[in-house]
Amino acid sequence: MTQTGFCDSGPLLDLHKKAEERRPPLRTWANTRGPKERRSLADCSATPDCRWARRVPVSAEDGIIMGYAEQDGSKDGREEEALLQCLHSLPGLRILVPGLLHREMELAMEKLGLIHDRTYAWDMFSDMMRSQAHYTFRSTELPHPFTDSTRAIVVDWLIQVHEMFNFSEETLYLTVHLLNRAMRQIKVSISKLQLLGVVCLFLAGKKEECLLPEISELCFLMDNSYSKRQLLRMERRVLCELDFELSHCPPLHFLLLTASIAHCSDQVVWMARYLLELSLLENQFVVFQPVQLASAALCLARLVLQEAHSPESEAAWCIATSLHICSEPTLQRIMHSLAVTASRAQGRETRASFVKFSTAKTLHVSAHLGLQSCPYLLGPAGAPAWPQACDGPLKGMRAGETGQHM
Repeated sequence: MTQTGFCDSGPLLDLHKKAEERRPPLRTWANTRGPKERRSLADCSATPDCRWARRVPVSAEDGIIMGYAEQDGSKDGREEEALLQCLHSLPGLRILVPGLLHREMELAMEKLGLIHDRTYAWDMFSDMMRSQAHYTFRSTELPHPFTDSTRAIVVDWLIQVHEMFNFSEETLYLTVHLLNRAMRQIKVSISKLQLLGVVCLFLAGKKEECLLPEISELCFLMDNSYSKRQLLRMERRVLCELDFELSHCPPLHFLLLTASIAHCSDQVVWMARYLLELSLLENQFVVFQPVQLASAALCLARLVLQEAHSPESEAAWCIATSLHICSEPTLQRIMHSLAVTASRAQGRETRASFVKFSTAKTLHVSAHLGLQSCPYLLGPAGAPAWPQACDGPLKGMRAGETGQHM
């Protein structure tokens, strides 16, 4: 498949730029072109689109993350910054982290363009945490005749199609999530697995994008092996079997929020995004919650790059690790699986993600030499990923190794 460049999700990666310096988000390649004329870019001067602007309804069970103190809005921002800088040397770390995390979460969601009013930030994040169990599977077992290999081939091809249309990253993660559900709930043959994948991409695009390719274009990508009628019939079948439930909170959102709070460098963020996308190819990761995958990808990215850290960055990392909700063995297990997958990515046939993240725009993170030896850095059982001093604020709400079945 012809590579036409990585999708434009720059605003999500401009973690260290001021609001006035960040460019407005270009949602999709289709959003800026007409359905027929997709060669001339339209005017991209639109104001940034902020997601999740509506307030999540507050219920009696809204305190999923317990023990977080309310932040006084009148507190001086410089005082918060001073606390952050000296956090590494204070004995009362576990007392200070909840309030600082509350503040940093508001700033991160505002910086990433996810909200208009930071007042609703914590409500939205709480809703994201509550919904984790709905996006995992009880086991990695696939129904006959599907195998992990055939699934990986289809997902790899969908990554190339997604890149060609320059869809948003949310569309890709939603596509793979819908495909995982459809493969377990709908009885289809191997010969129609590609059609099922395209339909999942089409449905994800309808939810996340503004403009979509025509059905004839999708059929052309499949060498016209299926007609328009077959595609629409499969779309109707998927919607009925999934009860029209197309919601999904991708691990990418948790990764970017955590990286923003931890003040990670651009290279660490790109490396974590690469590792996270590699998890889409492996069926073994469907049993883990999105926030667990995001945490493991970010920890492994820091371990591979081995960047020098200042006391301030370590203090920020301690605050970010308060989002850790899984046990240490579970986190090590995910990191070790990601490390093995990354070390083998270059020599596999399904290498669309490797090529995608080997460009100058992505800082060539997929070609980093440290990825070849990262399984040995972790050791047989993995290495400790989170500072022990920061393990506490969410310790009481840790989830098990696997999520609940949908």
